[in-house]
Amino acid sequence: MQVDAIPSDENTRDKVIGIMKQRFGEQFTIAEAIRERHGKGESYHDTASPDGVFFPKTTEDVAEAVTICADHKFPVIPFGVGTSLEGHIAALRGGLCIDLSMMNEVLEVNVEDLDVKVQAGVTRKQLNEYLRDTGLFFPIDPGADATIGGMAATRASGTNAVRYGTMRENVLSLTVVTADGRIVQTAQRARKSSAGYDLTRLFVGSEGTLGVITEVRLKVFGVPESITSAVCQFEDLESAVNTSILVVQAGIPVARMELLDDIQMEACIKYSKLDGYKAKPTIFFEFHGTNAGAKEQAETVQEIAEEFGGSAFQWTAEMEDRNKLWQARHDAYYAAIALREGCQGWATDVCVPVSRLAECINQTKTDLEKTGLISPLVGHVGDGNFHMLYIVNPDNQEEMALAQGHSDRMVMRALEMGGTCTGEHGVGYGKIHFLTDEHGESMALMRSLKTAFDPQNIMNPGKIINV
Repeated sequence: MQVDAIPSDENTRDKVIGIMKQRFGEQFTIAEAIRERHGKGESYHDTASPDGVFFPKTTEDVAEAVTICADHKFPVIPFGVGTSLEGHIAALRGGLCIDLSMMNEVLEVNVEDLDVKVQAGVTRKQLNEYLRDTGLFFPIDPGADATIGGMAATRASGTNAVRYGTMRENVLSLTVVTADGRIVQTAQRARKSSAGYDLTRLFVGSEGTLGVITEVRLKVFGVPESITSAVCQFEDLESAVNTSILVVQAGIPVARMELLDDIQMEACIKYSKLDGYKAKPTIFFEFHGTNAGAKEQAETVQEIAEEFGGSAFQWTAEMEDRNKLWQARHDAYYAAIALREGCQGWATDVCVPVSRLAECINQTKTDLEKTGLISPLVGHVGDGNFHMLYIVNPDNQEEMALAQGHSDRMVMRALEMGGTCTGEHGVGYGKIHFLTDEHGESMALMRSLKTAFDPQNIMNPGKIINV
């Protein structure tokens, strides 16, 4: 999506740059290459570079920098590793990008309480590597090796949300620097509380528009005794989707259930060398539990799949085979892009009630056929979330317009079915125009909250809500 970025006031910019240089030295830079890299995520959205980039080491560093910006009404844009997909990190009004990558320490591991505390710049892979010898793991897996702070800010989820939930369910508390430079902790360590407003849930998903998340306390889980993966292929997409719906309705505690349509499966076979599979609609499953429990789950799912014509059901507990399978799923984006040389991917997602999933996917695919676009479909079908990845030539304006039109119709279709414009990518500025359609009169409350938390509108302006 194109956007008209508004540069910051030149005099204000020069003052803030001077103060930041004097106070933080090499932790602050205005190098053009670094600024450009911090203005664009992994998306098709236009780049909008910040005026400077700051690399704090502590929460106090962040608080001091935000205070400087607040004193000069200068925008603040938090940054993790730049894996966002809806323009979250574009500096639409210029300003200071706060890159939290140097705040990458695991601060606490409480084995008995099954929780950890990390700085916002810790990535999910780094955290799980740190936990390797504790018998614990953090399950939320959006695919990209995102930072924990970024995952909290976008309310991320991923392939195993059907079993373990999203960041909303797995964040216990946050340390946040507010728009006036205060440092606040949103909750204590208790697993539940009915004391006061739930500030944790307010900041989770706020995309940096209410404050800068600097520390996160998370739930972690015991590593299952047995992990089993399975693959099943279908003659048509509707049969695959109906299988997933019945698995959910049957109450089978599947850990992952990923749908790939025939186009995406063809791409994965070529890119990831998935020998022995055909370019058909396919579901990847994963089961966690005891040896007997995981085996029983797999056998029950196989019976359900066979009711809908599922074939070539293969399951394995071998780590090497499982890793190859899920690596292929995580590489689906790159596999899809490889279908058209010289083109790029435009990823988008929606989420609907599971009972409407088959209908929504069928209508979306039928609509796609009319456009002539190439767009693989993948889905975390256990919770009604699916993604389209348009493979487009960004220089072909007609093609881009077709993709935008199809994406917009898909979103409106999801909303009409009681769904949401985004299940996990977030709003950024890419989907800001759908929020009124989704939330109606409650948008007035959101604006009031934004104004109360950020009266100067300096926190990631132009994202989620326009003030």
